[in-house]
Amino acid sequence: MNNRFLRVSYNQLLKATNGFSESNLIGKDTNQSSSTGVKGTIGYAPPEYGLGSEMTSSGDVYSFGILLLEVMTGKKPTDNIFNDNLSLHKFASMALSENILDVIDVDAIAMHTTESNTNQMEECLASIVKIGVSCSMESPTLRMNINDVVHALRQISDTLQNTS
Repeated sequence: MNNRFLRVSYNQLLKATNGFSESNLIGKDTNQSSSTGVKGTIGYAPPEYGLGSEMTSSGDVYSFGILLLEVMTGKKPTDNIFNDNLSLHKFASMALSENILDVIDVDAIAMHTTESNTNQMEECLASIVKIGVSCSMESPTLRMNINDVVHALRQISDTLQNTS
């Protein structure tokens, strides 16, 4: 068993990414560039794609953020609890101000805590959820830059490796 504090199981990641299969795409023509069809998978495509915007790296960041939130919470953006008033983004965002551990999917995340590292581990979990929330902002201009995402995730990984 790996000695890292945080480990996402392969099965959970596979389950989470299964929604990205080609059979679930809307507007399956990959050469499509007009606004006559929405490109992406329901729940993972950024809001601007529904308005006819071109595909952008910012849209990819949005999809990554939703996927990250799904892996961390165990909830899909299309789950029945999410409706017009509540989205996966809002669900995770609200948890950041309350108790982040209440929304973490314990089946997907293996946590090896001790009395001395509990606070640091909780901070790392909160940081990962913050990244997911920052990436999945409704406005493309408010989304986290992918280079900043990579840097932040590397810092979290380093912290987790030094925690155990």
